[in-house]
Amino acid sequence: MNIENLKKQIIEKLSKATSLKDLEIIGKEYLEEKRNISSSMKELGAKEKKELGVRLNELAKFLEEEITQKTKKIKLLEIKEKEENEFLDITLKGDNVKRGHIHPLSLAKKELEDIFTFLGFSIEEGPEVEDEWHNFDALNFPLNHPAREMQDTFFIKQNNRKELSQKEKLVLRTHTSNVQTRYMENHKPPIKIAVPGRVFRSEATDARHEVCFYQIEGLYVDKDVSVANLKAVLLRFLQEYFKDENVKIRLRPSFFPFVEPGFEVDMSCTVCNQKGCPVCSYEGWIEILGAGMVHQNVFKNCGLKDVTGFAFGVSVDRLAMMKYKIDNIRWFHSGDLRFLKQF
Repeated sequence: MNIENLKKQIIEKLSKATSLKDLEIIGKEYLEEKRNISSSMKELGAKEKKELGVRLNELAKFLEEEITQKTKKIKLLEIKEKEENEFLDITLKGDNVKRGHIHPLSLAKKELEDIFTFLGFSIEEGPEVEDEWHNFDALNFPLNHPAREMQDTFFIKQNNRKELSQKEKLVLRTHTSNVQTRYMENHKPPIKIAVPGRVFRSEATDARHEVCFYQIEGLYVDKDVSVANLKAVLLRFLQEYFKDENVKIRLRPSFFPFVEPGFEVDMSCTVCNQKGCPVCSYEGWIEILGAGMVHQNVFKNCGLKDVTGFAFGVSVDRLAMMKYKIDNIRWFHSGDLRFLKQF
């Protein structure tokens, strides 16, 4: 067997190959069973295999590598030829790409975070599944408070035979105030934080109420913090959010377990400018949030003394509804693209 002649024959055929089909034929001719190289290997005797087997294996490897290289070159030539013959009209209009839309609640949350950051607050977050201590006890909620009833709060069922303490019983947080207590336990004044996040209430869903909604809470603790500071922060925050310097607020006495004194905060109606309309029930004012001076029992539970501070909480959903003139809170969770595309 003349291996050199066989190699020359292979090289000659490879040089004439101009397509992938030609290379496929050459591969079958020399490498497949009962063809040239493969059949030659089988026909060798024991002595010949020792002498020529290595050279035939090298020839087979050489052919495989040449076919691989030649395949790559032919494919590149085909691509280049296709590009040269293909006419590209750059004036043609491209495909319409559908863009995503920011959810209105995400939009409102980001805007509120930016405003509070501008006012010097740091943004903090905390757990949505909370123990009763941080959600109720530390915030001065008495054991017989309605918020601790099953019809008002989602409690986590725990399969445990022993009696659980208030720091072991779990609930879905009813407000973001749980972050206040956790933060005050681990930080010294001055404390100035804003806490956005989801909260959960076991209540019937209607146009203004939802089982799960978003809230943002503010807390400022230092020496000599007063109601005047609270009012100034709330007024500036609402003016910035509604982009209206004519926004006014008023504070009405109210009760919340974790503040004393407590206030319901109303803002002037931005729809009618206090002339009276259906949005504000023809009163000129809209109830917007709850606030007050942090109760001294809350400071005591968190290990702080000789300080004062204010806290307030507002529904992000309610603010977004007012700003974008949305008449039903359920739109936010409907998944209706016709609604979401407006934002």
